[in-house]
Amino acid sequence: MPPNTNAAWREPRGKPTRTPMATVRKRKWRTASGESRSGFFVDYYDAQGKRDRKLFDNRREADDFRIETEGQLRSGSFRPDAAKVTVKEAAELFLAHCKIRMERRERMTRRNYQVYEGYVRNYICPDPDWHAKKHATKSHAFNYFDKGLGHKTLAQLTVGSVTKFRDDLRAAGLSVATTRKILAMLQVMIGYAISLDLIAFNAAKDVEVIATRADEARQVVPPSKEVMRQLIDLADDTFRVQLVFAAATGVRAGELHALRWRHINFENREVRIETRVDPYGNEDVPKTKAGRRVIPLGEGVLAALKAWRQISAHPAKDDLVFPNQLGRYLNHDDMVKRKFLPLFDELAKHWKEQRVNEALEVFAWHALRHFAISCWIDAGLPPKTVQTFAGHSSLQVTMDRYGHLFRSDDHGRAMDAISNEVFHVSKPVKQIGTSGKDALTLG
Repeated sequence: MPPNTNAAWREPRGKPTRTPMATVRKRKWRTASGESRSGFFVDYYDAQGKRDRKLFDNRREADDFRIETEGQLRSGSFRPDAAKVTVKEAAELFLAHCKIRMERRERMTRRNYQVYEGYVRNYICPDPDWHAKKHATKSHAFNYFDKGLGHKTLAQLTVGSVTKFRDDLRAAGLSVATTRKILAMLQVMIGYAISLDLIAFNAAKDVEVIATRADEARQVVPPSKEVMRQLIDLADDTFRVQLVFAAATGVRAGELHALRWRHINFENREVRIETRVDPYGNEDVPKTKAGRRVIPLGEGVLAALKAWRQISAHPAKDDLVFPNQLGRYLNHDDMVKRKFLPLFDELAKHWKEQRVNEALEVFAWHALRHFAISCWIDAGLPPKTVQTFAGHSSLQVTMDRYGHLFRSDDHGRAMDAISNEVFHVSKPVKQIGTSGKDALTLG
């Protein structure tokens, strides 16, 4: 049958839709002891139709809250829990989430988790008990930072409060790099709170940490080839191969210690980087897709690896190339302390005997990566190839860090062409007068 057009229209059954709104009403009541009380309630419904209320002592405070709440409801940024959940509670939720990701190996290593936890409990939400336990020894001692954000609610987490937090970190003596890392982690933490609908705005997103011009202009300076040759000559037979390989391939420390013989193709003269190991012995794939790469090997490096495999106690294809005595992962910090750093003492002693009038600069193990990349650039490899071999996530990363090392004869030829086309010197330099107007003309 056709619908009855004369029937009265009825609202569909179910929960009626409500336009987000807030109202203020005064209420009087008596307490259990009979005392008379009064206050102003603000009643409001969120976008999901959930009712909530808040009590104020006077009408002005209630109206201010109503106006603010209605504005947030209209813009869709209202989150009722933002005024209830503290930054500390949000941080605990975030750390619990990170711990689950770590256990599932969802791009969260144990090292990542500990760094995040350290930033939270040392700076964002300072915990005196945790601090006292973790920093009891002199080697880990530093002043307790007591100007965190943990006591604030998420609603109080404004750009201004995060900016003050940044300034407090710098005033406490933290470097630009460390402050940037803490704020970056805070931004990720707030992003997770947004995903839980606890807050709608990320107050840490646009807060910058400004460095001095000198810090921003600081460039990567790789070790010199002569210093590297001397360090390699001073290394013992077992450590020399490891030093040569790291300086030739530019692999990261975790990639080096996870390298197995099956990753080296002697016939094709290349090494495949597809694993890494963290300081806790957890092996995984590289952090980024670009980290999985193939690096060609020179004849000298291949010869050293072949000789090392013949005398190694662990030459099987699934064995580590550079293991400890038990065939397990080599402790990187221990290797640097026992093998790498003593080379500088020996070289300094050698320079003193040879009366070399130059100060020896001790560099970290990671500088071997800078050395390898600088050698590739010096050999004329194009930027995209350097990016691939280095395992950088983008060409922009390569150019930002090593762009100043790229040199080309084409640059000089281009400047000569511009000079010859635009500028013409009409007289020899020795004949140019004091004004020089008759010596330099534009073409």
